[in-house]
Amino acid sequence: MSGLFMMASENEIGKAISQSKLAALKALQYYNLDWEHIRFIQFSDTCTFQIDTSKNGSFLLRIHWGMSEKEIISEIDWLDYLNEKFDITLPKGILDRDGFKTLRIVQEDGYYSFASLMRWVEGTHASGGLSDEQIFKEGILLAKLHKTSMDFELTPNFARPNWGEQSFRRAMSRLKKYYDRFLSDIEFQLYQLAAERILSWITQLHKDSRSYGLIHGDLHQGNIIFYNGEPRPIDFGRCGFGYFLYDIAHTILGIYPLKRELLIKGYETILRLEADWLPALESFTVMVMIENYCHHAPDPRETEGLKEEQAYAQAMIRNYLKGKPFLFKTLDL
Repeated sequence: MSGLFMMASENEIGKAISQSKLAALKALQYYNLDWEHIRFIQFSDTCTFQIDTSKNGSFLLRIHWGMSEKEIISEIDWLDYLNEKFDITLPKGILDRDGFKTLRIVQEDGYYSFASLMRWVEGTHASGGLSDEQIFKEGILLAKLHKTSMDFELTPNFARPNWGEQSFRRAMSRLKKYYDRFLSDIEFQLYQLAAERILSWITQLHKDSRSYGLIHGDLHQGNIIFYNGEPRPIDFGRCGFGYFLYDIAHTILGIYPLKRELLIKGYETILRLEADWLPALESFTVMVMIENYCHHAPDPRETEGLKEEQAYAQAMIRNYLKGKPFLFKTLDL
């Protein structure tokens, strides 16, 4: 399988996008789609394209680099289950003309990738900042996802990543290679201290069905769209096993601190959080923030944006290391 998803130069990224475009055109030959337009969306762990048809609306075509076929099929299986149980429109896998959920696309250079097709989810991102009502409804959405996942029965072939101690260690190893693109040595030392504290803490956490299970794993604000005022989750490509508070941390990180409590209030209309949830959520929020930088650090397209965010990131980490609450207050930068 190709390692193209670990690229660290503009040239490598450009090559991967070109190969993904060729793979997308090959993949479309295996679906019964009367398609008219194909539009490149973005390249990250997967390369995504919007496919517009003349009669059946739009679809999302994904070219997967670095993910096993079993993991892709498991994601689609979980989405099938959620679509049966949920009253909210979600992505849904589309079978090819032979009845398969994935396609293996071989490149000319011998690398291969997998393709999958999803139903397009209509909606738009919130414009002009999230309203109180939208934030509250995002909390309800998270709780519904978590409550539904508690009843999902795993099959022997089900395979999705685990988001916890080992994945965080791998992320920090990645950051160590690229941190100097946007962090000074002193700033990176703070990241390391925070990571050590998180790793020491997370190994002691208890797992039970009320706190741990299948999660979206990447439900940041870019992966929530609104349709007729209701939030819809998209891009389940990072779904896996993790703590529900870890899932909440992805969403809450993109909300202005003084409004974050609205999300918790919405969540608790469906599921009550345990008494010690706040310090745990703060730890997960720092963990998620660091993971985000670990993920984006190798990509030269992200460097300037990462630099711009460091004043807030460093302030959050300093408060975390001092044991000062920070999640619901404005920080001094």
